[in-house]
Amino acid sequence: MAMTRLLPKGIYTPLPTFFHDDEELDLDALAKHVKYTALAGTIPVVCGSAGEAAHLSADERTQIIQTTRSALDACGLEQVPIVAGVGAPSTRETIYLAKRAQEAGADHVMVIPPGYYAGALQSNGGEALRQFFVDVAEKSPLPVIVYNFPGVSAGIDLDSDLILDVLRQAPNVVGVKLTCASVGKITRINAVTSSESFKSRYPRINPHAEFRIIDGYIDILLPSISSGAAGAISGLPNLVPRTCVRLWELANYPSNTPEYKEAQRLQNDLALVDGFMQKIGFAGMKMLLHKQFGYGRLPRRPLLPSSEESAASWFMNPLLLNVLMEEQKYAAI
Repeated sequence: MAMTRLLPKGIYTPLPTFFHDDEELDLDALAKHVKYTALAGTIPVVCGSAGEAAHLSADERTQIIQTTRSALDACGLEQVPIVAGVGAPSTRETIYLAKRAQEAGADHVMVIPPGYYAGALQSNGGEALRQFFVDVAEKSPLPVIVYNFPGVSAGIDLDSDLILDVLRQAPNVVGVKLTCASVGKITRINAVTSSESFKSRYPRINPHAEFRIIDGYIDILLPSISSGAAGAISGLPNLVPRTCVRLWELANYPSNTPEYKEAQRLQNDLALVDGFMQKIGFAGMKMLLHKQFGYGRLPRRPLLPSSEESAASWFMNPLLLNVLMEEQKYAAI
């Protein structure tokens, strides 16, 4: 397996997929947004849940990955990796998309459980789910991140035992994204994977790749880090990437320092806004980006866009205004 850019610790941005009014890809808008978020210090995740992966063809996924790589390289960020979602209804198609992702320039693939046959997959102790991840990891040409997000996979919630079983059988799995808000799950997985006995008995294919546990919500970043998380993949960095990166930086100071106290304040501010953003969803996020930067606005149908009137009222929300002011402050530094 060819060497790839390793997964760094830090803040990852799940990028939206931008569309023109006719629902064709708006790759120029994507390139602008890649530069905006990456120059702020975040790592791009494409073709995931926020990227409307379920609405994309294989060829469109390829174009998105290629555009993201070109945009990163154009602003001198050749070392920044790309994580690409390859979720699909079958093992066969997931592996196919992983191969396409490698050809397009991705460095890691993120794999979510197929939700259509959720009941069957979870029967017999989840054996089919376990085998799904093992099979994909075995055939994927890129390192795999297991993606747990019950909200978009028909309620499938991978428990820590199943995830650890997959890791023991699949040395090509180098990370897990937990969009389930379970700090306990982070703690349990870290307790096992950080032990020297686990590392020596179940090494990863790439000996330089450290296993990464990545939280799916910015609102629990502080407790997640203290429990072993290596960062977060959260929608909020699409709007305020520098503020989220600053939280990450401050959160890694010792708990008795002024910097950590500032991290606690910033965590509170971002948690309040993150709760608001979860309510408006990624269609709302797109409309906010449209109002703020002039691109975004439309999801692909059957999803409907948020209204301009709603976005105008959102920008009057004091919680949102507060973090936008924080973002301006960090942008000026």
